[in-house]
Amino acid sequence: MFFKQYYLGCLAHASYLIGDESSQTAVVVDPQRDIDQYLADAEKNGLTIRHVILTHFHADFVAGHLELRDRTGAVIHLGARAQAEYAFEGQEEGSRLDLGRVSLEFLETPGHTPEGISILIFDHDSGSDVPQGVLTGDTLFIGDVGRPDLMASEGVSENELAGMLYDSLREKLLPLPDATRVYPAHGAGSLCGRNLSDETVSTIGEQKVLNYALAPMTREAFIALVTENQPQAPEYFSYDARLNKKERPRLDQSLEAGLRPLPLDEFLKRQAEGAQVLDTRPQEEFSAAHLSGAVQVGLGGKFATWAGIVLDPEVPILLIAEPGSETEAQMRLGRIGFDRVAGYLEGGMLAAAHRPDLLQSVVSWTGRELLDALKKESPPNILDVRAKSEFDAGHLKGARHVPLNNLTRKMAEVPRGGTLVVHCAGGYRSSIACSLLQKHGCQEVVNLLGGIGAFENLGAEAEPFLVR
Repeated sequence: MFFKQYYLGCLAHASYLIGDESSQTAVVVDPQRDIDQYLADAEKNGLTIRHVILTHFHADFVAGHLELRDRTGAVIHLGARAQAEYAFEGQEEGSRLDLGRVSLEFLETPGHTPEGISILIFDHDSGSDVPQGVLTGDTLFIGDVGRPDLMASEGVSENELAGMLYDSLREKLLPLPDATRVYPAHGAGSLCGRNLSDETVSTIGEQKVLNYALAPMTREAFIALVTENQPQAPEYFSYDARLNKKERPRLDQSLEAGLRPLPLDEFLKRQAEGAQVLDTRPQEEFSAAHLSGAVQVGLGGKFATWAGIVLDPEVPILLIAEPGSETEAQMRLGRIGFDRVAGYLEGGMLAAAHRPDLLQSVVSWTGRELLDALKKESPPNILDVRAKSEFDAGHLKGARHVPLNNLTRKMAEVPRGGTLVVHCAGGYRSSIACSLLQKHGCQEVVNLLGGIGAFENLGAEAEPFLVR
């Protein structure tokens, strides 16, 4: 058996290539949309990809099942309860896919979504008839379980899905042998759960001991546990879940359409017509000078997730990027289905260097500069754009809390008049927030370098200004 896990850190996403070397047949499970790595590894190992499986309709990214189908002729497999525009084979409880000496057995494990499945892996050359592992999709994570609220708008309530999840875990997965390896579809940082581990593989036995959601409890207690205090789901999740059901253009087609250099005048014309401007340069470069109205999301962080949160997938996107990184930016947008890239600024920001009338900047303060300002008779306003759990764990006195996820629609809650210091934990989110604030007319914004951590590092001097 050939088996390989691929882990995409920016989306905390795991996908899998499984091959039978005797029949030279392979299957890809939960692929990302850019599929070249699967094709290259299959060819390198003498395998032909004939099947592609989605454990469920993912909400946080657009899967590469159509790309693999069109490139290899692979058959698409979904759970039996799935409905999609494209042809697929629905897999019921206990159905099998035999590759040769390797076979896959499907378990229907709804809960995260109604059509969710898990996949048992059998290697018949191992000398054992127990599964070598189980691909659990978003049903069971390392340290957590899939949240049941993302698909509540699809006609099944959050509590109903939580009840299904309880049954799936206890009737389908927990009875597996303790040594069965667990291979989930996501890891730490994914918004498909709230307590995911940094580990990307575990065993059923380990999860029985370490996973809080698998502890003995009643169905009612489990439902209450997994439905409370879930992180806010980005609005684009429902958009991506719908895309994964549709017959849609391939990633290579959208990349070809969007990678067009635009002279400054043409770029400005499209911006005036309503296109979104996305500046993907690092925070420091954006702060020094950027095009008025641009939204900044740096390629160096969780770019796709935050771009998905602050942009509209239905509105054309214009890119400003460091020269040479335009393809990467568009490809990473394509992973979440934001395909309407209309082009990029030819020459990058240097193209606008002769037009200071088009430019803005963001003032940046160190933790020391903020401390000095807070000691003055008229201290600045503070805007904390972290998540609620972060704010509740400790924050600056008098800070207004508006999570970045909600900032665009809660601009009315932002303090106006005077200097506004914006912060997050480390500076990545606050830079995005400053760009949104400037776009909506807030000009006296200051980004706190290093986030609240830089302020807390001042020690005893900072303590009088903190709520813990």
